[in-house]
Amino acid sequence: MLGRLWSAWQARREAQTLRDYAIPEPLWRLTLLRYPFIATRSSEELTELRRLCSLFLSTKEFHGVDGFQVTDEVALAVAAQACLPVLRLGLAAYDGFVGIVMHAGEVVAQREFVDEDGVVHHYEEVLAGEAMEGGPLMLAWSEVDSGDPASAEPDSIYNVVIHEFAHVLDMGDGLADGVPPLDSVAERERWLEVIEAEWQWFCDQVDAGAQTLIDPYGAESPEEFFAVAAEAFFVAPAELKWEQPALYDLLATYFRQDPAP
Repeated sequence: MLGRLWSAWQARREAQTLRDYAIPEPLWRLTLLRYPFIATRSSEELTELRRLCSLFLSTKEFHGVDGFQVTDEVALAVAAQACLPVLRLGLAAYDGFVGIVMHAGEVVAQREFVDEDGVVHHYEEVLAGEAMEGGPLMLAWSEVDSGDPASAEPDSIYNVVIHEFAHVLDMGDGLADGVPPLDSVAERERWLEVIEAEWQWFCDQVDAGAQTLIDPYGAESPEEFFAVAAEAFFVAPAELKWEQPALYDLLATYFRQDPAP
């Protein structure tokens, strides 16, 4: 009895949230126009994605820095791309953070590291986005924005939103190691077996100077490889399936999606 009452209350609450954060049709159509890789999804998937976007926008807090205005267009652009990876996983995967900080352009961050001799080195790093455990998540609108919808480049697989939200998924178990939370030991063992072999092949290609679909930045570490592989999986799935079929199948199983035509 209590379970049914709880379920009914949750359903009413969600229905109210969907009404409060309903996405206007013109804005939704503009978003699909700006991001063609989303528009290619089935009508059923787009309906679910739109629902998730409304729920996402009801729980996340956007903050513009240095006068940058987070308009409805900006917020939905982020939400639509962020919700695509969790289309079948559910928004609970993003419960660990609330804040999304938006900059107009890339950010120069001051970094330091200590070498093996104990010497502290300082350097600058240009960031298009950054995900930190517990949040907030930072994005540069200049890197999120696809520009004029009429001149969008469908062949480009660079996607900072998917990249940073893949890091969020990766850190779901408290570690940024290229291994997102999985349901069983067997699934983790299979993940490690496949991802390590695929990463090694990829690194060999990068070292040889060969052109790769996935951004060469993925050779930096397993966690960066997972993030850039996720970009390719969602933006250019057919190409990824052709170039690295085992990696594609692994990601399709994890994300519970098969976007390649």
